[in-house]
Amino acid sequence: MGAFEGYREQDVVIVGGGHNGLVAAAYLARAGKSVLVLERLGVTGGAAVSTRPFAGVDARLSRYSYLVSLLPRKIVRDLGLDFRVRGRTVSSYTPTERDGRPTGLLVGGGERRTREAFAKLTGSAREYQAWQRFYGMTGRVAKKVFPTLTEPLPTRDELRRRIDDEEAWKILFEEPLGTTVEDNFSDDLVRGVVLTDALIGTFADAHDPSLRQNRCFLYHVIGGGTGAWDVPVGGMGALTDAIAGAARAAGAVVATGHEAVRVETDGRAAEVTYRTPDGERTVSARHVLVNASPQELARLTGDEPPAPAEGAQLKVNMLLKRLPRLRDTSVDPREAFSGTFHIAEGYEQLATAHAQAASGALPEAPPSEIYCHSLTDPTILGPDLVQQGYHTLTLFGLHTPARLFAHDNDGVREELLKSTLAQLDAHLAEPLADCLATDADGRPCIEAKTPLDLERDLRLPGGNIFHRDLAFPYVQEGTGRWGVETAHANVLLCGAGAVRGGGVSGVPGHNAAMALLEESP
Repeated sequence: MGAFEGYREQDVVIVGGGHNGLVAAAYLARAGKSVLVLERLGVTGGAAVSTRPFAGVDARLSRYSYLVSLLPRKIVRDLGLDFRVRGRTVSSYTPTERDGRPTGLLVGGGERRTREAFAKLTGSAREYQAWQRFYGMTGRVAKKVFPTLTEPLPTRDELRRRIDDEEAWKILFEEPLGTTVEDNFSDDLVRGVVLTDALIGTFADAHDPSLRQNRCFLYHVIGGGTGAWDVPVGGMGALTDAIAGAARAAGAVVATGHEAVRVETDGRAAEVTYRTPDGERTVSARHVLVNASPQELARLTGDEPPAPAEGAQLKVNMLLKRLPRLRDTSVDPREAFSGTFHIAEGYEQLATAHAQAASGALPEAPPSEIYCHSLTDPTILGPDLVQQGYHTLTLFGLHTPARLFAHDNDGVREELLKSTLAQLDAHLAEPLADCLATDADGRPCIEAKTPLDLERDLRLPGGNIFHRDLAFPYVQEGTGRWGVETAHANVLLCGAGAVRGGGVSGVPGHNAAMALLEESP
């Protein structure tokens, strides 16, 4: 169908073909609804995509989002998705220097090895015992909270009763996480490793009274009921492709290159105006689902937008000819980089970096974390690259809020990338630059994305990967039964800005579909 011929009236129009919108489309089409997905870009997936960013190089990298934890198996089963993940045998490695010698903390490779790594670093069994107690607690909470993500929103009291652990509730939902970290752990490096899960894409101090760090931490430790972060086989694009295939197979129409520009509704029927290179057209629908930010929803409907959001991360994709050697020779680089490789993420380092960024300066020692997808799943590389020993690295930088890039995005990006890689080089036995592959034009295979780049490329408000601050997974003021409802009865939010949104999960898409089907089965 040509774009200017338009589309007939639909039961549901979904604005945005990211993974959440596609999940909603698949559920609704399988329920017999006529569904049209309007995607502005030429491909589906939004931030959950794979791409070949380096000219002439057969390496298909997960470009913006890297690992999977929050995707419920229920969605995979319900939609019959041909999609798999692989676990990582190493959870993390954090290099440091003690008494002038390079060392580090390896978490993984079995209970005995992890215990010995803690003892070697800290000189006693205390920190490992505290680690076991703390993550035993989060594991118990995960088993109880994760299943609720695809159920109607519980009230705060209902979730508290479900968790049935007052100490855990206090630690995770009431006190700043920094208090708990300092009360339970003594070693600065161990404290930092615990805190990092509270700061992914979230610009906050450990003692922030808003508890935004607690909310971020909670979502990072409940995934799958275990908190494990797994590698998507085939890259993140494999997930999006599987969901898009399920939606189309069920009868949904997915139209790329179609940008929604306006939604008009009286609460019972709606009209969505969309733009293509041929001009503007309008399609009628009984319901509209918006797989975009709350700011974009307000723009489409003409409502007052919510408070501005701000992202705070640097994303870097790399292809290496070989993994670099480490100064800490007790650890194989293949182990260290297969888990999450923490850089400049000691507890005091994180506090200093936050304070410097909050004052308007780039952190002198930018914290970041890296992992190597191709060690767990080499299918993202062409056979020749695998045979030659090539590997990918993806880096996620913390405490770099969008405001720092406002005056010179390109210049600050270059400066930050240089200082971030210098922090990594301090723990390597050879410069990372010597290990970088080159593309067909002889350029190093490395790309970096700031919050402003993500805002420009993906329309993430302020480059915020969660669209706005994450919310605790219980009823919030103004939210409805599923956490996807808006001021308009027949317009639902199915993107990361919904309650229980954020991350690659499909949860907002599932919940928007369930809310619609309850109302109009």
